[in-house]
Amino acid sequence: YHVQTKFRDERRPRFGVMRSREFIMKDAYSFDIDRDGLNKSYDAMFGAYVKIFDRFGLKYRPVEADTGSIGGFRSHEFQVLAESGEDLIAYSSESQFAANIELAEALPLGISVPSAQLLQKIATPAMKTCEAVGEFLKLPLEKQLKAMMYVGEVGFVLVMLRADHMVNEVKLGKVAGLAGFRAATPEEISAHMGTPPGYCGPVFAGEFGKNVTVIADRTAAIMSDFVCGANAEGFHFTGANWGRDCPAPAIIADIRNVAEGDPSPDGKGTIKFARGIEVGHVFALGQAYSKALNATFLDKDQKPQIMEMGCYGIGVTRVVAAAVEQGNDAKGIVWPRSIAPFEIAIAPIGYGRNAEVKAAADALYAELQQLGIDVVLDDRDERPGVMFADLELIGVPMRITLGDRGLKEGNVEFQLRTDEKASAVKLDEIVAQVKSMLRA
Repeated sequence: YHVQTKFRDERRPRFGVMRSREFIMKDAYSFDIDRDGLNKSYDAMFGAYVKIFDRFGLKYRPVEADTGSIGGFRSHEFQVLAESGEDLIAYSSESQFAANIELAEALPLGISVPSAQLLQKIATPAMKTCEAVGEFLKLPLEKQLKAMMYVGEVGFVLVMLRADHMVNEVKLGKVAGLAGFRAATPEEISAHMGTPPGYCGPVFAGEFGKNVTVIADRTAAIMSDFVCGANAEGFHFTGANWGRDCPAPAIIADIRNVAEGDPSPDGKGTIKFARGIEVGHVFALGQAYSKALNATFLDKDQKPQIMEMGCYGIGVTRVVAAAVEQGNDAKGIVWPRSIAPFEIAIAPIGYGRNAEVKAAADALYAELQQLGIDVVLDDRDERPGVMFADLELIGVPMRITLGDRGLKEGNVEFQLRTDEKASAVKLDEIVAQVKSMLRA
């Protein structure tokens, strides 16, 4: 492994310090003789990452993730939870399940019931959206199917989802024959469906639909008496059913995003959403790169075998940015103690004008330093308001304030960065209190 400065070939930073041109990464790689060995290395690194992020003191979740363009067969992201996060995380309300929304499994909703309606063709002039059709028919989106059209290796594809669901293009790209798919053009839609977008559906007549592959999401595939486009401009069907009015889908797959309130894939609780900032990622790559590089070892029979690889990264500078995004208020940064620039700040009022205040502040500073505590002394002799505002902006977790009046009574003021008010503590007890809080 190594910790190294890296550069992005971009004109300017984006998102402040979150995505700067120059950044620091911790990269690690593992090499094993077989898949079992790789999984052990992966689990060991995953466990180490959990300890690292626990020690950072940030609210985070390790989430199952798509391997994406890097490839491999197993992957987890470490996401710091923050409202400004660029990633959407799906997690269970009652278990440790968590996954990036690109990967989170969407279970089928409801059960298949026999049809109870006849197919009817209804005029829906100028109603190209499911919302408009639902309002016109007085039916919820849950009773409608929406159509999306793509072109892949298998040709023209009609994707059907319940109208309130969103297609997951990462999942869709993993369906057989759809690697590298693209959206169909209006001309291709008209040629295959016989109608412009907005009125397409799985119920075909005549020559249309013969060269169309129908893919349905799991929930869409068990719906009955649904509303769908009639493949005629200005018309929709009501009471449509798979098998009776249109062929059963050629492919049924999980191709939608999970939604809040869906059952958790692990059977425990329901899905909730949170936004996250990715600060670490681990991949079990297998032989994806070692095979291409002919990275081999000699086995016990002295025969060359391809290594099993894993790769693991932490964005060191991104951890700092994520801590700021997660920990802040109107006054400034609220650092976790483990990565704060200082553990405690001493704010002496009248440092340059009052010999007793200066002597007490210097003595306290020296004692805390001797104990190995990371302490900063504000010796600028600023007004209290300026000192406090600067220390709150910097985000030092603890502050000790020394003033002439308090010292005459043998007291100092102690305040955590997250506290609204300071509390009086005896000067001869403050070091013991600080040591106790740091141990805790």
